[in-house]
Amino acid sequence: MLKSMTAYAGAELTENDVTVAVEIRTYNSRNLDTVLRLSNGYAGLEEKIKAAIAARVARGRVEVRIKVRDMSEGAAAYEADLARAKAYFNAARELKHALGLTGEPTLEHLLNLPGLIQPVDNPQLADSHWPLMARGLDQALETLDRMRLQEGEHLGRDFLQRLAWIEEQLDAIEQATGGLLASYREKLQSRIEAMTRGVVELDPMRIAQEAALLADRSDISEEIVRARSHVVQFRDTVQDDQPSGRKLNFLLQEFNREFNTMGAKVGQAALAHIIVAVKAEIEKLREQVQNIE
Repeated sequence: MLKSMTAYAGAELTENDVTVAVEIRTYNSRNLDTVLRLSNGYAGLEEKIKAAIAARVARGRVEVRIKVRDMSEGAAAYEADLARAKAYFNAARELKHALGLTGEPTLEHLLNLPGLIQPVDNPQLADSHWPLMARGLDQALETLDRMRLQEGEHLGRDFLQRLAWIEEQLDAIEQATGGLLASYREKLQSRIEAMTRGVVELDPMRIAQEAALLADRSDISEEIVRARSHVVQFRDTVQDDQPSGRKLNFLLQEFNREFNTMGAKVGQAALAHIIVAVKAEIEKLREQVQNIE
């Protein structure tokens, strides 16, 4: 079944004073492009998270935000940049003496220094939280997959309806081309009579030969056969279980090529109008296919 590349899902789990909140948003993209936003101290889990996503998503931009709130004792750890604090303290004292000021730099002054105290990454703490994070991620991915399947089913039904319409137009085109030879013979004879004003006697055999030559140049039977084949392949691909976006896009390119050739060959206005309408429908399909995994 088809899967859409645009969806959203979230999950939140709590266990032993630890809460994990997962948000996933997916968008169109030619390849799998994963962007992670994790709480501080969990960068070491990026490869595990990306592997879990790659197992469920074949293509698209995947933005994942995972927040971990640990309210247990000993969860928070910080460290001070002592070298920076000493340098700041000494610089402040020199400034005081140079300007003849009184007083000493205080701890409050030091705490106003940006980045002086930073949270400490604890890989062991991150590893201990991974099982809960993995369950939350799996739950969010499961919800995401259902949403992508639902949207894919909707798009698939739309594709099949459009394919049925294109098949009807192919029938109309094929039926209209059946009378091309007679049409060219009549047009050719009328033009020659108009140019010669009936002075020159027309050779019916020569007229038939020229009309046959024009009809042969305008023959689009091969293009119709190939277009029908593309319809069958497109329908089969829509119902396939594998990621189909790339193949569908390729088939639409082939569709467009066949109808462009038909449009260049036929000279009848009615046929040209049908072909233009079909090409417009193919463009609508192409826009929708960009959203398929």
